[in-house]
Amino acid sequence: YLAVINNSLDSKIFQNFYAKVDGEKQDIMKGGELSCAFFVSSITTLFDFTKKVHGTVSSTEKDLLESGWIKIEEPKIGSVIIWDEIDFDGEKHKHIGFYVGNDQAISNSCFEKVPKQHHWTFDDKRKVISILWNNKLD
Repeated sequence: YLAVINNSLDSKIFQNFYAKVDGEKQDIMKGGELSCAFFVSSITTLFDFTKKVHGTVSSTEKDLLESGWIKIEEPKIGSVIIWDEIDFDGEKHKHIGFYVGNDQAISNSCFEKVPKQHHWTFDDKRKVISILWNNKLD
């Protein structure tokens, strides 16, 4: 699980997901700009920690909680972190990623359009609103 998370750095595998929107094929991940939930849910689904892959943080969080993840106060290696929403191109979006230890997290970068490692609080620039843990990771 952790090896896959760490090996996903700079991976372009999570950049695109196509769906029909108003009858037209669109990349709803916008080339990797909006791929954080796609990234997290792909990995958690691969390891049978969630039921399916998602395109939004809200649906990913719901699946995590329904799949036995619990809220905890402090991050543990392998936990899922959800950050508060920010304005992105006129739309509000939450953000999601994994805690990997040593005050570091991995989440999809909307700027670089691939998963990147960073401080787990974005150096106190983004509020953590939820930390989720699955006891299967113990």
